[in-house]
Amino acid sequence: MQKISWGLIGCGDIARRRVAPALRDLDNCNLHAVTRKRTELVKDFAAEFDASTWTESWQELLKDDNIQAVYIATPVYLHAEQTIAAAKHGKHVLCEKPMAMSARECNEMINACSENNVSLGIAYYRHFYPVIHRLKELLSQGKIGDVVAVHINAFSAFDPEPSHSRYWLIEPSKSGGGPMMDIGCHRIEVMLNLFGSIDIVRSIINTVHLDRNVEDTATALFTFASGVHGVLSVSHAIHEKADTLRIYGTEGSFRVPNLNDGKLIIETKNERQTEEHPPHPNLHLPLVKSFTDSILHIRQFTVPGETGREVNAILDQIYKRY
Repeated sequence: MQKISWGLIGCGDIARRRVAPALRDLDNCNLHAVTRKRTELVKDFAAEFDASTWTESWQELLKDDNIQAVYIATPVYLHAEQTIAAAKHGKHVLCEKPMAMSARECNEMINACSENNVSLGIAYYRHFYPVIHRLKELLSQGKIGDVVAVHINAFSAFDPEPSHSRYWLIEPSKSGGGPMMDIGCHRIEVMLNLFGSIDIVRSIINTVHLDRNVEDTATALFTFASGVHGVLSVSHAIHEKADTLRIYGTEGSFRVPNLNDGKLIIETKNERQTEEHPPHPNLHLPLVKSFTDSILHIRQFTVPGETGREVNAILDQIYKRY
């Protein structure tokens, strides 16, 4: 089987739990090289995931002619610089979410990849959830009539100490924002995937409880071009975890109590049924496989840079970064 040789830039928590295992285990991938600043960590990481080589410098990794594609798993403020550099070295890029600090940076990334004839994908892995595909199918069938509103809640307590490896997520110069940037971006992509473009954005962004320089809680209100109303609430200050999706129509509703589990409850005037559509155990694996297939078969990836830019443009409006 033909394979794509990968370089992994960034060896943090998500890379260890999902990205590196996918690059190692997929038949169409070969994890060739990894990079991280700390020698003792990157050396062990390379050995753990059978990478052929490692380096402390992502710039050096990009010079490796054996690498055809890179996965960028670094803090958000580095995404634009690293993607543009990778494109100039002729590497295809699969970049972590959110795509960049702003839609302007997204445009620079898209242009660099286009000019160098390489593919650019963004790691919105929920796009590949079976429950999302099922919802799209049911919506196209008019199962609950005309959609009126969609509500999403995403809550996870997160208050790291300065020594925490993910402390950068609450440093605005590195993350671009709090939970709306970190977890809200995923849900914006889900909404765009299900209901199309958003015309109007309103938001409440503030710190309710935690002492930090980014918001701990945010709510965004959307009006889609189709007329559907959307509400997205996210928080790092709420103890109770939530990852809910509710879609309300004129003749029924869809309820996903936990998006990562894939349970779907369908309620109409005449019935109530439950379906199970769990995601892959490695949530990133279908994403990586699809992007790799798109390179091998020279076709457009289903979550391209343009999708990432659309999400970032909405985030810019939420944060009022005009």
